Amino acid sequence: MRNCLLTLFLLSISCFAMAQSKADRDEIYAILNRQNGDWNKGDVKSFMHGYWESDSLMFVGKAGVTYGYNKTYENYLKRYPDRASMGTLKFEFVNLTFPAKDVAFLVGKWHLTRPEKGDIGGHYTLLWKKMKGKWVIVCDHSS
Repeated sequence: MRNCLLTLFLLSISCFAMAQSKADRDEIYAILNRQNGDWNKGDVKSFMHGYWESDSLMFVGKAGVTYGYNKTYENYLKRYPDRASMGTLKFEFVNLTFPAKDVAFLVGKWHLTRPEKGDIGGHYTLLWKKMKGKWVIVCDHSS
């Protein structure tokens, strides 16, 4: 009887965690899909709304580490000054895990189709944190 109750208890906790993770997954994927749409409309300012608005935001790219929301935004504008440079973005989600409560880690691929400038792409890893009930990217490593 005791083992049966323990098993039921553990199963209920497991089901709750899976349901919560599904909601969290859906929210993170929705943010990325919205960002994808914003990028493809040429709206870098709206694209940035997936990132943590903090001086502690970290972006790691081929030029090194950038700290801060504003600096990351400025770098996007500098690197992609026009629609031809921005191209059409496509994300591929490879693996999304939740290593701790309110923490997510996503590995994916990105591709920019740019007929005038040549296509580019690579991989990315995003570290997410749920703050005040909202998922935000706290570290982006894109290569």
